[in-house]
Amino acid sequence: MGFKKGRKLFSLNYLFASFFGALMIASAYAYFNYKFAEFKFIDFNKWIFYEKKDIFKPKDEKYIVILFSSRKDNLKKLVKKVKNRYKILAIDIYQKRFKNSKNVIYLTSGINRLIAFIQRFNIYTVPSLFIIKRVNKGKYKQDSMIRAINN
Repeated sequence: MGFKKGRKLFSLNYLFASFFGALMIASAYAYFNYKFAEFKFIDFNKWIFYEKKDIFKPKDEKYIVILFSSRKDNLKKLVKKVKNRYKILAIDIYQKRFKNSKNVIYLTSGINRLIAFIQRFNIYTVPSLFIIKRVNKGKYKQDSMIRAINN
């Protein structure tokens, strides 16, 4: 007479499978939490930028931010390369003050603020762009990866 070996209800295979499943869920949660934290915030109530002489107060839900150098880049040519579904906030690292156009708002600030802005968003090359999205009143969150604009 042969005895059939059956599985016990709580075998080691089930234990390892459930542990592996929980590990996968925790890993996915940690990864997406990390990716969310990777994007930075900017509060225009605390970070002061200027349009000509006035303090910039954002009104739109989303903006495309372009950091460029007016000594090196022609912003009109750069804007043509960008699909502008949103208004553009153009920040010149040489701090020239330009007159705003229909879809482009030129911003400037003090050198310390510009350096802090570049460090906060980890910008390594100009011209670069990314999208920001309103979180509340003057606080905006980075809504896209930063990418260089090829000349």
